Amino acid sequence: MIDYQTYCAIHDHHNQRGLNAAQIAEALHLDPRTVAMWLAEPRFRPRQATARASKLDAHKPTIRRWLEAHRYSAQQVFQRLRDEQGYGGGISIVKDYVRQVRPPRTPAFLTLSFGPGECAQVDWGSWDAVTVGETRRRLSLFVMVLCYSRMLYVEFTLSQSMEQFLACHQNAFAFFGNRVPEKVMVDNLKSAVLRRSSGEAPVFNPRYLDFARHCGFRIVACNPGKGNEKGRVESGVGYVKKNFLNGLDISDFSALNPAARVWMDSIANVRVHGETHRRPVDRFAEERSALRAGPDQPYDVANVVAVRASPSFRIRWDTNRYSVPAEYAGRLLALKVYPDRLCIYDGQALIARHPRCWDRHQDFELPDHPKALLEQRRNAREQKLLGRFLSLSPRAEAYYTALVERRLNGAHHVQKIVALSEIYGVEATARAMADAFDYQAFSCEYIANVLESRTRLLPEPTALQLTRRADLLELDMPAPDLSLYQAQAQTAEERP
Repeated sequence: MIDYQTYCAIHDHHNQRGLNAAQIAEALHLDPRTVAMWLAEPRFRPRQATARASKLDAHKPTIRRWLEAHRYSAQQVFQRLRDEQGYGGGISIVKDYVRQVRPPRTPAFLTLSFGPGECAQVDWGSWDAVTVGETRRRLSLFVMVLCYSRMLYVEFTLSQSMEQFLACHQNAFAFFGNRVPEKVMVDNLKSAVLRRSSGEAPVFNPRYLDFARHCGFRIVACNPGKGNEKGRVESGVGYVKKNFLNGLDISDFSALNPAARVWMDSIANVRVHGETHRRPVDRFAEERSALRAGPDQPYDVANVVAVRASPSFRIRWDTNRYSVPAEYAGRLLALKVYPDRLCIYDGQALIARHPRCWDRHQDFELPDHPKALLEQRRNAREQKLLGRFLSLSPRAEAYYTALVERRLNGAHHVQKIVALSEIYGVEATARAMADAFDYQAFSCEYIANVLESRTRLLPEPTALQLTRRADLLELDMPAPDLSLYQAQAQTAEERP
């Protein structure tokens, strides 16, 4: 079967060019018999489809009656046909017939229009996980779009917490030149809307409501299930994913937002928009004067929570540990969580400040925080050492007073003298200290010299005992034994 365009081509080749059926078939890549048949036809006749009998034909009046009475689904119709009418066919032809009788309704939406400076729309989007340190975190993107100019702002974060949500708003307003729209349209996310019931006014998050009052805009929440009302920002989220993130190799999260800023300035806001047919940056130049001036002072976006410092003077947040001064160990403190830093307070006094880490299970200690504990331990050691020094001699206290008056570092000399007492003994050290005090020599070096010199001295000689000649005359000497000589003389005589 050929179409109407081919039928016209066949007759054109025959009437205008004078070609026969074989030549036309070769030119149009058709069968010559097909060409000859259509040359004989004065007009195009489309093929009539031959209706085939279906297992559903006998049940079609019943189906139409059911659908007029109730809005049954195709599955419900199939179940009733099978159970009540003994239908033995499949569900596919039932679905096709239900769709034919009751075509699906395409919802109709009104196109919302906004004047310059009237409204901005905001929303979160999510992307794949990115590597941060030794862990991976889900990447989120915050998008704000000015409804009139379609000027777009995007910022990437590693969470969708309240402090991130508010900080992204402030950064977006700063991107627009510290300008704020009359109202901001949001979906029913918990950071903005706590509760929303059909027919009732939305209950806004108190923090977001306070932020809106500070900045001077009004919050408008979409109706439940009506995400199309913020279609501009939803299109913006999709555009960021398709144009910026698609195929992007994110090796370092810290480089992502600077790259996004370049993309906004060079691509997103200077392209010709598909709806307005103008560049967003050009329409923003018209809209800027209609936007309200932002507040002079930024809003404190921190999330404030109560935390207790551990005995190792640490507070824990998001699996990481951050130090506080050692004297605050075990104390209940206030933690202010910002997107980029953590501030720890005791009452109104700021006692610690750390950069926020997005890695997990890390420990951070500032060098000044353990100083008080180390000083306390050092004082305890010095007190214990001083007690041992004062117990060496009754004159040790006076020696220590004079030592401190004459030396810049008396603790050093005390430590050395106590060490000498362990080597040479307490009695020898006390005697050396007494001698040093008499000579007004106050130093550990003098005590060491005295102790060392005394260990090198020879022992004192004892009294010399002399023997008198008279005493020698009174000695009893045993008589000499001459038998040995007599035996030798006798042996000599007997030899020939």
